[in-house]
Amino acid sequence: MTPDQENGQLIANGRTVAVRFPCTLAEFLVARGLPPRSVVVEHNGVAVAPSEFPRRLLRPGDRLEIITVVAGG
Repeated sequence: MTPDQENGQLIANGRTVAVRFPCTLAEFLVARGLPPRSVVVEHNGVAVAPSEFPRRLLRPGDRLEIITVVAGG
């Protein structure tokens, strides 16, 4: 961990998750094996466009709802 990083937690789908901050939404998803284009995300009650994932900074205590998109026929 570098001096400008800190450990913290956020809530993802109702579960507490340890995160090293600073962290973008895209970094968070990739670290959990979720390709950013395969999910729909709500951050603190607001839907986030996939194009915003790399710029959306997460903070300790944030709440995420992550839904995996499944294609089928």
